Amino acid sequence: MEHKAAHLRRLRRIEGQVRGLERMVDEEKYCIDILTQIAAVNSALKSVSLELLSEHMDHCVVRAARAGGQESEAKIAEANQAIARLVRS
Repeated sequence: MEHKAAHLRRLRRIEGQVRGLERMVDEEKYCIDILTQIAAVNSALKSVSLELLSEHMDHCVVRAARAGGQESEAKIAEANQAIARLVRS
């Protein structure tokens, strides 16, 4: 993963957002404000997911496709399953 440090920074920021959500619930903040923050966390997670998927496609899947055979078919199927999970979420 060439962008490991960037991914970790983003995930730590998301972790901080989730802790903030916990505080908001604990302090009984306005529901709409909490929902707005939940939407922001969901969006941030989806963004990280798409970046990781893109890296996987650019490296692992391309490498397997060049090698051909069963490995290629398995990586493409794996990528299709990951895409399906992201679309459903």
